[in-house]
Amino acid sequence: PYQVIMDSRKAGSKSYMWIYRTGMHYEHPIVLYDYQKTRNASHPREFLKDFSGVCVTDGYQVYHTIEKEREDLKIAGCFAHVRRRYDEALTAMPKGSQKGRLAYKALAMIQAIYKADGELKDLPPDERLMKRQLIVKPLVEAYFEWCHANERRISEKNKTAKGISYSLNQEKYLKVFLEDPYVPLDNNAAERAIRGFCIGKKNFVMIDTVSGAKASAIIYSLVET
Repeated sequence: PYQVIMDSRKAGSKSYMWIYRTGMHYEHPIVLYDYQKTRNASHPREFLKDFSGVCVTDGYQVYHTIEKEREDLKIAGCFAHVRRRYDEALTAMPKGSQKGRLAYKALAMIQAIYKADGELKDLPPDERLMKRQLIVKPLVEAYFEWCHANERRISEKNKTAKGISYSLNQEKYLKVFLEDPYVPLDNNAAERAIRGFCIGKKNFVMIDTVSGAKASAIIYSLVET
């Protein structure tokens, strides 16, 4: 989010820089920024209208809405967003009391998934898919079994409970990578790509005009690509 001063809305209104990029297995990545006034579904619906395949996203409902409208678009979930919730839960606990907590166990299981999948990254696609089914899938299934077993053990307001709830709500999407060798575990590539804009925003704070926002999107797209 950021502000565009002269965009015909009241002062302080938020605008958004959407980002789309190709997956990590492409030799020549493409990174595209898209300035929009809002976060509603019409923007990715228009941007992705000629795209078919898999999009790796966070749990924002807009993407799932678009997926339901089409047969040639599939949404995959992001394990980094799952991990973030447990990490926040541990950070809120006193040091020395973290080990043995449910959040600690969850992070250990997710770390095991990342480690196993990371060891497959240089394999040919067919072999990577086979090994994912053989090695990574049991770890993923064990994690979700753990989530189901612990779903009702803790208060809904607990940060760990939020991690479990998010995981179960996104279970279908978080398992998509197991069926496609080109789909990563998370959308960290996009998160890293937009970091340059976020750092820049701390300096320029806001953008003066809509034309300037659109120009920024074009320039950042060219530079990142």
